[in-house]
Amino acid sequence: MNSISFSYPVFLWALIAVIPLMIFLLRKDKHRFAPIKYSNLEQLQNSARTWRVRFRNVPDYLRIVAVILLMIAAARPHFSLSKDDKSIEAIDIIMALDVSPSMLAEDFKPNRLESAKRVAAEFIGNRKNDEIGLVIFSGEAFTQCPPTIDHNVLLELLKQTKSGDLQDGTAIGDGLTTAINRIKDSKAKSKAIILITDGDNNAGQIDPLQAASFAKQFGIRVYTIGVGKIGQAPFPVQTPFGKQYQQIDVKIDEGLLTSIAQTTGAKYFRSTKNSSLEEIFKEIDSMEKSIINLSVYNQKKDVGHEFALAALIVLIVEVLLKYTILKRNY
Repeated sequence: MNSISFSYPVFLWALIAVIPLMIFLLRKDKHRFAPIKYSNLEQLQNSARTWRVRFRNVPDYLRIVAVILLMIAAARPHFSLSKDDKSIEAIDIIMALDVSPSMLAEDFKPNRLESAKRVAAEFIGNRKNDEIGLVIFSGEAFTQCPPTIDHNVLLELLKQTKSGDLQDGTAIGDGLTTAINRIKDSKAKSKAIILITDGDNNAGQIDPLQAASFAKQFGIRVYTIGVGKIGQAPFPVQTPFGKQYQQIDVKIDEGLLTSIAQTTGAKYFRSTKNSSLEEIFKEIDSMEKSIINLSVYNQKKDVGHEFALAALIVLIVEVLLKYTILKRNY
């Protein structure tokens, strides 16, 4: 399907001035010669008009054509040479990431938080058509990046995310509610939250199960991921003698995370190492697909310069004719 449009259509209205210009030139040509009274014209009846006389007005008309072409060029015409109807997969997603100090435990390499950020970045890179946002939470929750299609900005903000910027604790309910508020008014048919944490709810003002009920009301699925090995994990501690490690207990409220996911029609996952976290994100990626139909125009071409070039060629021809074979001696 071909279509044409103009960036500055106002210039096309100037074409109206070309019509009276043509009329003016034609009337001017009729009265170009002064009248001469002559007694008898019989001797001139059979005289033929030469081709130079017949085409003497061509340069004037070429100038009009050049003006028309320049006006069209000024309007900046462009063609869309093709139209593709295709379906793409798109969905609105919020990632709710726990940034509490326990996420610095090194049972994942280099630690839980950096591992989660790396896998999340890969996930974002594979979802080019989605609006994705980022919420971080610890003892409180904060929107690090609202839902956006500009994934470069999102990835940069994800890269800057670190532990220690928020109040200590694990406020799962507050983190989930903040994520819900960021996505609940979306017009997308499919909405999902991916909540990643390594602890149990011990802070915040909102009960996580109540937040899950809110998500269900807005048609939002909440995938929950518990991060951390079963048992104990090495946690880095800064001492006067440098970084030392102590073993901390892994306390993940899997019952709570399972209930949150099931309430919203999603799933709970447990990740105990880097590779399993990658597989979880791949599984979520395969489940969360929403088909939307788009009409995409390809090969958009600006042809204004071509009209300008044509006008230049016409003007050159006009000048050559006017001062050579169609030169007037009056």
